[in-house]
Amino acid sequence: MTTPVLVDTKGFASVRDDERPTLHDDEKSIDSTHSPSSGKAHLQGSQSDEPDVQYGTQEDNPHGLHIKDHLGQPTAAESEILATFYEPPDEYENKHRWDPRVTWTPAEQKALLRKLDLRVALVACICFAALQLDRGNISNALSDNMLKDLHLTTAHYNLGQTIFYCCFLFAELPSQMISKKLGSDVWIPIQMMSWSAVAIAQVGLTGRTSFYITRALLGLIEGGFIADTILYLSYFYTSAELTIRLAFFWVSLTITTIIGAFLAAGILKLRDHTHLEGWRWLFAIEGTLTFLIGIFAFFYLPPGPTQTHKTVISKIRGHGWFTEREETIIVNKVLRDDPTKSSMHNREGLGFEDFWRSLSDYDMWPLYILGLTTFIGPGTVGAYFTLTLRSLGYSTFQTNLLTIPSQVIQIIGNLSLAFLSKRIKERILVSSIAPMWLFIMFIAIITIPDSTSKWGRWALLTLVQGYPYPHPILVSLNSMNAGSVRTRTVASSLYNMFVQASSLIASNIYQPKDAPFYHKGNRALLGIISANLVLFWLSKGWYIWRNNQRAKKWNSWTREEKQHYIATTKDKGNKRVDFRFLH
Repeated sequence: MTTPVLVDTKGFASVRDDERPTLHDDEKSIDSTHSPSSGKAHLQGSQSDEPDVQYGTQEDNPHGLHIKDHLGQPTAAESEILATFYEPPDEYENKHRWDPRVTWTPAEQKALLRKLDLRVALVACICFAALQLDRGNISNALSDNMLKDLHLTTAHYNLGQTIFYCCFLFAELPSQMISKKLGSDVWIPIQMMSWSAVAIAQVGLTGRTSFYITRALLGLIEGGFIADTILYLSYFYTSAELTIRLAFFWVSLTITTIIGAFLAAGILKLRDHTHLEGWRWLFAIEGTLTFLIGIFAFFYLPPGPTQTHKTVISKIRGHGWFTEREETIIVNKVLRDDPTKSSMHNREGLGFEDFWRSLSDYDMWPLYILGLTTFIGPGTVGAYFTLTLRSLGYSTFQTNLLTIPSQVIQIIGNLSLAFLSKRIKERILVSSIAPMWLFIMFIAIITIPDSTSKWGRWALLTLVQGYPYPHPILVSLNSMNAGSVRTRTVASSLYNMFVQASSLIASNIYQPKDAPFYHKGNRALLGIISANLVLFWLSKGWYIWRNNQRAKKWNSWTREEKQHYIATTKDKGNKRVDFRFLH
């Protein structure tokens, strides 16, 4: 029977010295490499012919085991290492399904992945669609003369959006902390039903004050939803699986924008047939729809993969979603990919120390700064897209339909970037395609004459809005480089706070006196995009330098010194000498 351990770093166990199991001479190296020729793992060898005892590398060994490509087929030696060094704590909610020696076939994992996508990822995408429907319909409402009806100007709209994004930004971390304490399965539906109620209340807007109040409430309630949902998905998926799911996660946002444009094109016509303006009907109908989705989520979402039988719907059906074997596969593939996921219960809260550790982690700041600067350009154009199209002479109906092509292009760009990144195992340079694309588009926008036809200007704005979307790659990269489950949870919120700050900046770059072509604003955006492109390259260089710096120190040690460091170090997460950053 192995000694219980608490995993508090990215994949290595922390136990008191007097509790640490005594290793035999042939077990003193915890390096485990799979030999294609022999099919066996080597636990010890000479300095010259044995691969390093490595804590984290670029792709194949981020947690000290070379089983990333065969999670379901560990060798006997690898299973022994898992049992000795990676046992979850007893309070981990899925501990009863942990089995370091269990195996499964690729076909089983593929079939189970399809089941997870249908029961977990699809529902998460629907919930995210509900967020976008209520968060993004303000743009559709603007095309129906909402500002004129409320006696507001674009300056008032700018301030309202600033209030929204400020509240959204500052709600990120508190929301994440509440989610960790209550459980994502509880907090996500509460958020959805709460913001839907406020969205419906926008039917009663009367002017500037009520507009500002509802903007603030929506920001406070919706803030943190994205990070909460990503945390929830991480309970079911490995890091590689999650990256692709996140790409589809944001595709659902784009699809919702397209559907929202079609819905708005029809709903806004109710202005001509009822006593209410069309935009009031838009808020009422779409708010009601998302409220119903929130109710469904409240009864549907389980706390985790081994707790699906606890939902109301499962109790009615009389059984959970998965068989015992399927639960075992889910739990073990996730923990073999990232053992730190067992270090916190899914109802365990976070403290201020976790927040401060992530905030002061300078190695994460390149990603935070990229989150701040990458989305300002397209965010600014997007915030004024419908207003600009209306100023060019398009009708309300035409304006809403003309927003659709940009969304279709963005879906293609989003998925193309994600699959290209996975195929060539390159993240930051692939993501930098986005500012390259935007740089070219904004050069064109700045240089075209004001007499350019409205269709030519629409085409350029559409290409700006349809830029290759790097957000899923950056979110996944941020998660993996955080290094431990505690810092990862906070780092996700911090990253998203910087992304929301970019939206706040974007909503204030275009000014009324610069309308309708916003020459000064576009020149400022070109400067930001240029700086962002340089920041991508500098971030790539930073992580290469940090990895080389650590590799130099690590490689100067003897095997015994490396083993001693692994056994005794108090360094955590991405501050370990043997951790390597992904880039």
